[in-house]
Amino acid sequence: MPAEFRAGAAGVLRHEAIPFVSYPYEWPFSMLKDAALLQLSLLDEAIGEGLMLKDSSPYNVQWRGTNPVFIDVGSFETLREGEPWAGYRQFCMLFLYPLLLQAYKGIEYPPLLRGAIDGISPVQARHMFSARDLLRRGVLTHVALHARLERRYADSSKDVKGELKKAGFKTELIRANVRGLTRLIERLEWQPGATAWTGYGTQNTYTDADAERKAAFVREAASSRRRRLVWDLGANDGRYTRIAAEHSDYALAVDADQAVVDALYRSLREEGSKTILPLVMNIADQSPGLGWRGKERKPLPERGTPDLTLCLALVHHVVIGANIPMREFLGWLRELGTEVVIELPTPEDPMAARLLARKREGIHDDYTQESFERALSEAFEVERSERLESGTRVLYRARPRV
Repeated sequence: MPAEFRAGAAGVLRHEAIPFVSYPYEWPFSMLKDAALLQLSLLDEAIGEGLMLKDSSPYNVQWRGTNPVFIDVGSFETLREGEPWAGYRQFCMLFLYPLLLQAYKGIEYPPLLRGAIDGISPVQARHMFSARDLLRRGVLTHVALHARLERRYADSSKDVKGELKKAGFKTELIRANVRGLTRLIERLEWQPGATAWTGYGTQNTYTDADAERKAAFVREAASSRRRRLVWDLGANDGRYTRIAAEHSDYALAVDADQAVVDALYRSLREEGSKTILPLVMNIADQSPGLGWRGKERKPLPERGTPDLTLCLALVHHVVIGANIPMREFLGWLRELGTEVVIELPTPEDPMAARLLARKREGIHDDYTQESFERALSEAFEVERSERLESGTRVLYRARPRV
């Protein structure tokens, strides 16, 4: 007999495992928006069945590619007539306020959610909206009035739930609020404008021949055997992630630019992809362990290490842009135990030269092909390399040394 039954549990629920756990501060705008709409849709349906969701957290949503999945089955409870929606404040702090701030003010929420596991409080959100913003849909009701009520009752000992019940609070009011929030969020849009990377997939220094040879190199490596999990670090528009995903069970497309990740997510969503998960993350400043003892939300490698990692057009940004020693970066990849396909833009490459020009002379004298190959060979066994036709980019396929 399972231990759960011996302990008095009514039953054990087994479900399909989520391929890779991610967190709201790693999701682009459109992903958080879709997760919010899923939460509201489930809540509306639950109320119709005499149930309630006691929690309203995006951490209760995970992804199969671009398909959001609600995972907190234990959050459902019997609806109690006369009681308010207990999860409303949590929904605002972790869903609504981040979306409103990014849509209306251009304030990207990932650093805010990463900095506070419980999200943005009503009072904090109110400070970030101006008086003029009160005219924007949703700000007066869900931000300003919410913050005012929170200040008023912060030190109160009143039984607010009990008072609402006595006043004849009706479930229909919750449902009206849920449907109003649904309409509000459906209308929210984020217009990021052009960034340095939004057009990189089509507007870069590669010739067509180089791009094709690079794609062929990745395809050859990815198709050599079936992989369980692939990471594409610096994925941009996901061209190479898609190639690797054809030969793997699941793939992460990671990039620091939220605009390109959001565009990639929307593209994959249209395709109905369930095998590629796009995430916003700066590899030089990865998601740390958060929450109690840093264990409630795990760092990236603790959630599942890759069998193959693509590092294409990335090394110069990590080593020159972020000032991370080359051996440190390659050592981190080696610790993952992953095979790699890695691209080195040599110092003569226009993109690498641009980064070097911004640095003090001599500070990156060790950024050379010779130094890179020496460091790579210390951590990995190089199986194949190829210099692209342009002459300033070299591709390597390597496996970790045992």
